[in-house]
Amino acid sequence: MSQHQLNLSRVERAHRLLDDAVARRVIPGGVALVGTGDGWLPPHATGLAVDTPERSIAASPNTVYDLASLTKVTATLPAMLLLLQNGVADAQAPVAEVFEEWGGDESKTSITLVHLLTHTSGLPAHRDFYSHGWSPEEVLREVMATPLEYMPGTGYVYSDLGYIVLGEWVRRVTGETLDAFVRQRIYEPLNMRDTTYRPPEEWHEHIAASEYREHLGRHQWGEVNDDNAWALGGVSGHAGLFGAAGDLAQYVDHCWSPWQAAPDGPLSRAVTEAALRNHAADVGAQRGLGWVLRGDVWDPSGQCMSPSSFGHTGYTGTSIWIDPARELKIILLTNRVHSGLSGEIVGLRRRFHNVVASACTSVVASK
Repeated sequence: MSQHQLNLSRVERAHRLLDDAVARRVIPGGVALVGTGDGWLPPHATGLAVDTPERSIAASPNTVYDLASLTKVTATLPAMLLLLQNGVADAQAPVAEVFEEWGGDESKTSITLVHLLTHTSGLPAHRDFYSHGWSPEEVLREVMATPLEYMPGTGYVYSDLGYIVLGEWVRRVTGETLDAFVRQRIYEPLNMRDTTYRPPEEWHEHIAASEYREHLGRHQWGEVNDDNAWALGGVSGHAGLFGAAGDLAQYVDHCWSPWQAAPDGPLSRAVTEAALRNHAADVGAQRGLGWVLRGDVWDPSGQCMSPSSFGHTGYTGTSIWIDPARELKIILLTNRVHSGLSGEIVGLRRRFHNVVASACTSVVASK
C-alpha cells in the first residue's frame, strides 16, 4: 500500500487547468493520468483530439498521441538498458567499435553510449535532414557524418542527433530495427497494445492529429510530426513513437516506480537505478541516462517536486514526471501543435505539476 494519497479536490483543480487551457486554445485537448504507489486515478480527457474543418473528434482516455521526444525514454532508453543488463552493451565503451565510419575521426572515437544518452557527445542539437529529398539511408549517412560542436564529455547540448545515432546503434548490434526490438521485448511483455511506431490505418480514428503542414496542404494525422523522423521513414531513436496514456502507465508501473519492492518488468532494478543517477554533473547538468533529473535546465516539473524526481517531455505537448519521494506518477498527453505552436504549454505543465504535487499527502499509519 502506498504511504501517500491524493486529495481529490486538488487533483480536480489540476484537471480544471487543462479544461481552461482547452477553452483558451492553448491546447486542443489532452489526457491526464495521475497516480500514487501502484494505483492510478481515473484518466481525465478533455477537449478534442481532432479539430479540423472536416472532422471533430473528442479526446478520450484511449486516444493515441504522437509522443515526440518521449520516444527517447520509452523506446531508445529501455532498448539500451535491456542490452546493458544482458551484457550486450558496455555504456562506457567507445561506440566507434560499432560505427566503423567514426573510427577515422579522432573527435568521435571517444564517444560512449553514456555521452549519447546524456546529451554530452558533442553532436549538435538539430540539423535539417528533411528538406533535401534524401532517402532514410542518405539521411543516416548525413547524421553520422555531422561534425561535433565540442569534445565529448566537455559540454551539454540536448541533441536529437545523439538519439538518432542510438537507434542506429541498436540496429547494428542486434540486427533488428529499433521499432521491432522494443515491440517484442518491451511493449508486448507489458501488454502495451496502443504503443507503436508508424501506427496502422485502422488506428486512424483513435489518433490525435498534429500540425498543419503547408507543403502537404493538411494536418498530419497518424504520421510522425518530427521532420527528421519523417525523413527517416517514421522510425528513429529521437522521435516517432505513438502511444496512449494507459500504456505509458504500464511502462511507468513496471519499469520506473523505484518504490516498488520487486519490479516485474523487463528491466532490472540495477539498470533503472543506474539510469536515475546524475551522469552529467561534470558539465553542470542534471541528466540521468535518458531522463531529465530535478533541477536541470530542461526540468519541466514546476516548483514543488522532490529532489529525486525525474521525467521527460515531448515537443507535441507530451510529458511524464515521476516523484519517488511521494510515489507520485503524472502522465500528460496533449497535441498542442494541432492548434498552433503556443509556448504556453511550458507554463501549463508546470502549474499542473505544482497542483498535483500539492495534492499528494502522507498517510499516517494507525498504531
